[in-house]
Amino acid sequence: MVKNIELPWMEKICLGAREASYKMAVLETAAKNAALRAMATALAESRDAILAANAADLVEAEEKGTAPQLLDRLRLTEAKLEGTIRGVREVADLPDPVGEELERTARPNGLVIRRVRVPLGVVAIVYEARPEVSADASCLALKAGNAVILRGSSIARRSDGAITTAAASALERAGLPAGALQLASGGGHQALAALATRDRDIDLLIPRGGESLKAALLKVATVPLLFAADGNCHVYVDAAADPEMAIEITINSKTQKVAVCNAAETLLVHKEIAADFLPRALRALAERGVELRLDQRARALAPADLNPPPKDAVAADWDTEYLAPILAVGVVDSLEAAIAHINRHGSHHSDAIVTADERAARTFQQSVDSAAVFWNASTRFTDGNRFGMGAEMGISTQKLHARGPIGLRELCSYKFVIDGTGQLVS
Repeated sequence: MVKNIELPWMEKICLGAREASYKMAVLETAAKNAALRAMATALAESRDAILAANAADLVEAEEKGTAPQLLDRLRLTEAKLEGTIRGVREVADLPDPVGEELERTARPNGLVIRRVRVPLGVVAIVYEARPEVSADASCLALKAGNAVILRGSSIARRSDGAITTAAASALERAGLPAGALQLASGGGHQALAALATRDRDIDLLIPRGGESLKAALLKVATVPLLFAADGNCHVYVDAAADPEMAIEITINSKTQKVAVCNAAETLLVHKEIAADFLPRALRALAERGVELRLDQRARALAPADLNPPPKDAVAADWDTEYLAPILAVGVVDSLEAAIAHINRHGSHHSDAIVTADERAARTFQQSVDSAAVFWNASTRFTDGNRFGMGAEMGISTQKLHARGPIGLRELCSYKFVIDGTGQLVS
């Protein structure tokens, strides 16, 4: 059994968050909304300082030879920061989930039993490279009545610090309790382990990063974990697909942004449409710089002059989240074969079918075991903002306690509230 790993400074942060959580749980909606709007204003006023901090992080990361995909996640543009600020304001405008009555039962003995949505308490988020998560995660957790502890990665320490400093100062000025938003940076693996074993103080830890972060936490965590997971997403082009629609959805799912968890990594094509669809689709993908990994049947249909030249798919390609302009492509014999492939090789994140056959679409949606299953739409739509949830903390592929975009309701629990008139158990 893993014991609590004690670090005095981490203990202080966690105890402060726990104390703040009791006050956050009873805050009125208007107070939380006003605080979030003050946070958005502070971020806007600190725009230059935040972008300067991010520029310094980028210079250091480039000097250390950081991979391009990670640099892309780290980079804060004015447009991205403006979108983050807008997202905070949108979360302030969303309905407050706290206090929502989920169920009411009147018992024969006169007891009235209500199931009511309540905050989780203290939510910790560990994330890599994406500084905008500092604001996205904070506004969601706070609107849901929680205290929040942020732990970014060393690569974004200046960016995370600038965002959190501006936000926390504004929140306290607006009347939120001290400790409601804190950044637990530094300390390396020991500090991560200390955070992950504070089960007395932290109700949920959400890791948002790669497999190495997941593995490190699984070794030590005693705090409940909800992973914002990787995405090995699929587009399946059915025999009854409109080829032009299928090409557009495939291109958008793969190339609209490649270094994200909801980008497609595998294209599966029904054998009956493959000869008509694949030559055009493969050429369109290659023209957009996508490196293709083809199975034997797809290679037989590929144009000879594709650039970049395609490669033969190997077993590992079907299980890989590339986060890069690379796409595995295979031909399947049936809808059932496509479903079996996705359930075997996918990450249960987001998968799409393109077809004019509603029966095939519904079979796919019912049978594919993923958090989001699309019919005639891009996998890139799996996102809290695009689902109308404001911001999000990531996409969960777990089934307990939340699945899909982690928004306000996913940052709540519930409790039973029972009203009586003197009833006794006999």
